[in-house]
Amino acid sequence: MSQQSTKKGEMDLPVRLRYKETKREKTGVYFKKKVGWLFIIISVIAITIFNFYPMVQAFLLSFQTGMGGNLEFTGLSNWQRLFGDPTFIAALTNTSIYLLIQVPLMIVLALFFSVLLNDPKLKFRGFFRIAIFLPCVTSLVAYSVIFKYLFGIDGIINIFLLNFGFIPESINFLADPVWAKVVIILAITWRWTGYNMIFYLAALQNVDKSIYEAARIDGANSIQQFFQITVPMLKPIILFTSITSTIGTLQIFDEIVNITNGGPGNATISISQYIYNLSFEYTPDFGYASTVSYVIVILVVILSIIQFRVAGEKK
Repeated sequence: MSQQSTKKGEMDLPVRLRYKETKREKTGVYFKKKVGWLFIIISVIAITIFNFYPMVQAFLLSFQTGMGGNLEFTGLSNWQRLFGDPTFIAALTNTSIYLLIQVPLMIVLALFFSVLLNDPKLKFRGFFRIAIFLPCVTSLVAYSVIFKYLFGIDGIINIFLLNFGFIPESINFLADPVWAKVVIILAITWRWTGYNMIFYLAALQNVDKSIYEAARIDGANSIQQFFQITVPMLKPIILFTSITSTIGTLQIFDEIVNITNGGPGNATISISQYIYNLSFEYTPDFGYASTVSYVIVILVVILSIIQFRVAGEKK
């Protein structure tokens, strides 16, 4: 009897061990799910506090005027004030110019450099990749100060142009309304081209090389391969970079403040800088500043829808 019970206990031992292991696994999975939900809840709370609440509060402020405890409900007067505000019109015009020139230019340059630097036969391509991407990770203040001195009246650009006889006298780029805009566009383009280039490079390296080989066999040249294969394959990435670049350009602030500070005479002021001025530089009017900030939100939504429609990505 004792031998039978011993054998039965020995036979039941693996079953008990498997039961414990199964229970331990279920407990671990349960714990992981609980921890996962905990992280999700924390993220949702953080997003609600730091994103959604300020957005709602800014929307409510757009119907008020003043600051602090002196806020006064004014209805739609802030929105009506936009159309008669010359500074806002100047900021909207300048931002639109940056958007229409800089975003396409940056996307084209990023695409060009990515195709060029994706060639395995190119020497020192690692160095060139780092050199083009480096401005993106450089301090914005340091980067802007460098550009300010490059295009200063005694800067390197003027010295170069004078020494080679391209101009009779120094040009005060930052004091001229047109040239100041050109400097801002160059600064933004140079900084963010490398950022977009990384996305295109990553996408190009995932394109099946057999597609290009089949195209070459069919007699397609390099230009035809680029427009018929490369561009269609990069369509989702082009759409992504165009939307993110549009949002970034609509929010441009640091480069303008550090290079021209909106001058000369509001010739380079952007919407974001005007919002800052309304909140901290002029007599504070948080209600009107919130109204101007919602113009950026409206523009982002409209332009994003247009870009999706143009790209044919209805979903």
